[in-house]
Amino acid sequence: MRSIRRKRNAFQVAARRCAILAALWSALVAPGARAEYAVLQSGLRLHITAYERTGDTLRLTMAGGLLEVPVDSVIRIDPEDTFLPVKTKLLDVPFAEFIGEAARAQGIAPELVASVIAVESNFNPRAVSARSARGLMQLMPETAARFGVSNVFDPRENINAGTRYLKELLERYNGNLALALAAYNAGPDKVEQFRAVPPYRETRDYVRRVTSKLRVTSKARAALNSPR
Repeated sequence: MRSIRRKRNAFQVAARRCAILAALWSALVAPGARAEYAVLQSGLRLHITAYERTGDTLRLTMAGGLLEVPVDSVIRIDPEDTFLPVKTKLLDVPFAEFIGEAARAQGIAPELVASVIAVESNFNPRAVSARSARGLMQLMPETAARFGVSNVFDPRENINAGTRYLKELLERYNGNLALALAAYNAGPDKVEQFRAVPPYRETRDYVRRVTSKLRVTSKARAALNSPR
């Protein structure tokens, strides 16, 4: 009987040790569980491990070091996508699932993608402009070809390609949203020519409309996901 009890106690001790080791291993292999994303007004999402506010400045800690940005340049702080404590709701717009997929893949805010689509096509997947731009994100034929789009009127394909192009422009202009949007509308060559938003009424109006829509969409999504 004593032998059975000893074996049982030994088994329980071993089980506890295994549980402790498993917990330690999980902590070591999953450091990203505490990570978050800072979503900037430019549409970029920065992977951060900590943040601290000092007056009007927000200090973001990232794997590559520290970055200080104005507080009003940050839309919100999102939890790590793979460890969301609460499932966030999608944007209240058409094709929200496709927009969310593309935005996550490229690391930019879904609100920005939705705002571009709203201004470009008003969410009409069959839209065609006088200049032959097509689909939800009004891709020019050469842009669609460069990103391997086989059916420019397919919502998912169009959004994926348009979002990739938008991310490319944001990186090209170091996160300057106005320049990225101007290039999306008038072309990067025009932005390079003027070294600023081109002095075209259409382009300047486009930048204003998208940024205005972005503010509205960001507030709407924040309200959608706020605790009731």
